Amino acid sequence: MSISTTTTTNTESLPVVIAGPMLRHCDEQHFTLWFVSAKPLSDLSLILLGADLSRALNHDEVNCIKLGSHAYQYLINVTAEALLPAETTIHYQLYDAEFGDLFTTVSALGYGECNTPNFIIKPNITDILHGSCRQPHHHSDDALVAADTRLQGFNSASERPSLLMLSGDQVYVDDVAGPMLYAIGQVIRLLGLPNEVFRGASMTASEDISYQPADLYQRHRQLLPKTQYPAKTALHDWYVNHAIFTSSSAGNHLVSVSEVLALYLLTWSPELWLQITIPREVEGLSAEHLIRWQQEWDSLLVFKAGLTKVRRLMAHLPTYMIFDDHDVTDDWNLTAKWEAVAYGNAFSKRIIGNALIGYTLFQGLGNDPQRMLAHLATPLANYFEQLSAKTQDALIDTLLKYEQWHYTLATSPKLVVLDTRTRRWRSESNLAKPSGLMDWEAMMEFQHELVGQDKVIIVSPAPMYGVKVIETVQRIATMCGASLLVDAENWMAHPGTANTLLSIFMHRKTPQQFVILSGDVHYSFAYEIGIRFRHGGPQIYQITCSGLKNQFPEKLLSYFDKLNAWLYGYYSPLNFFTKRKRMTVRGCKPNGAKDKRLINHSGIGMVSFADNGAPSKIAVLHSDMTETLFIPPKHDKFILS
Repeated sequence: MSISTTTTTNTESLPVVIAGPMLRHCDEQHFTLWFVSAKPLSDLSLILLGADLSRALNHDEVNCIKLGSHAYQYLINVTAEALLPAETTIHYQLYDAEFGDLFTTVSALGYGECNTPNFIIKPNITDILHGSCRQPHHHSDDALVAADTRLQGFNSASERPSLLMLSGDQVYVDDVAGPMLYAIGQVIRLLGLPNEVFRGASMTASEDISYQPADLYQRHRQLLPKTQYPAKTALHDWYVNHAIFTSSSAGNHLVSVSEVLALYLLTWSPELWLQITIPREVEGLSAEHLIRWQQEWDSLLVFKAGLTKVRRLMAHLPTYMIFDDHDVTDDWNLTAKWEAVAYGNAFSKRIIGNALIGYTLFQGLGNDPQRMLAHLATPLANYFEQLSAKTQDALIDTLLKYEQWHYTLATSPKLVVLDTRTRRWRSESNLAKPSGLMDWEAMMEFQHELVGQDKVIIVSPAPMYGVKVIETVQRIATMCGASLLVDAENWMAHPGTANTLLSIFMHRKTPQQFVILSGDVHYSFAYEIGIRFRHGGPQIYQITCSGLKNQFPEKLLSYFDKLNAWLYGYYSPLNFFTKRKRMTVRGCKPNGAKDKRLINHSGIGMVSFADNGAPSKIAVLHSDMTETLFIPPKHDKFILS
């Protein structure tokens, strides 16, 4: 038995479009479309029905990167002062000189009787979908499939949310299932993705990597680079000669750029799954790993079945993204000491850089194409047109120095998306302590985006206001030298970042309505936050939804939920010993839950907004199509936060 009944690897059987189409940055001035084709295209022309546009695309509007012998990534970016009308359904078609209408052969791409994909521009955000943490082999169902099912039930495009915001861990480069890695090997060969030469590794080139089942689940021992620095801590054995990459599931950690490219293609599109075969029964694995393989195989079978609906969702909703750690590797840039070791090793630097190349191509460019292409188009072209270690290292160096991953959307409320991974406020007292999620300069740029706004939506991958008892556990672990062991990164972990953030919220010139959308933590919750001893605003809402296809250990989260209510309830004096002592934090109660505030069920967040920018509805659509509504706290009675 196999995941696919198709066994051919003949490239002639590949469809023209092997991934996408996916709508990216779209507003009244911009139309951005991403897809990957198996063949080079020529003389592309675009039709936007409802926007009075039908013309050939010029060279500047088509960015093409040859990813492999049979893989070409296209980013269509059309701009004009009054390009797209607001609140109007717009159908899009893309024509090639040889293949005609490219998307007519993409199966199940339309809703209802409409065969062409369409979208609607909503400059005033009334509804938004948001989520993070989508792990293909997790046992839970995919909430993006549920989101598509919900859109399918709408009577018209006007009922759709304004956009889809994915706030981190869209892929797990460090935690890959065995059957997925086996599939990645087949996709690399099928598409002719590039080989690369390694330095400081146990093998000389990526073409030497084996994808046979017997060789999987071993990379943390046999391939990934090791640390050598001493650690004055009770966890000495954990730190010394431990893999630089600290993921607890690094047995199949991706290393080559081709592996990263193949992972993205398999994560977002069903087409390549039809071209490969993955057996459920394999030889060469230990009994433990065989059980794990079969469990992952079962989960991937369900994941693959939903990809047609995921593709349709992203073809109809403008989609925006920002990275978190697993898009590159677990604990990415968590401490200054981690950075020194990881970037000081040629092989680990290459692994990190390869993940960033994948993020740039499949996520970053579509967020702000004009700005990013202006800086990155040349080094990207240099590498993919002249495949060599020199051009690859040059591209990686450029990406590691790049500081414009963050972006804003000119919507109402204004949407500000933060980069909390690459501009860190490093600890000066101890390099092994967690770095602040943003340094002083980044925080000042963030504040500049807020000044003069009366309402704003902030996208922060990690919650700005997290569960205090969990943050306390992380602080204790940090004091014991185990910050990497417990993923001890939160906004309050670094005093400089924490105090600057809280000062921004209390500044008189910043907005009166803040809505913070976050993910990362693998559970969902909502807080209402105010400032003590101040009448009026600002009013702050922390809304966290995680994960799309991931969950927190159930029993452990239940304990944390109860402990947080006991120790840091609204009236608890312990709140005055925290960095946010000048803030009041009240938890929103999930409907149907007596004392719970934390929801542990994979889902996608749904937020509706009132005219003043405050959320009028906070909910989670779960992967099984059930819905959790967060009820605002009643301020006239005792509320546990």
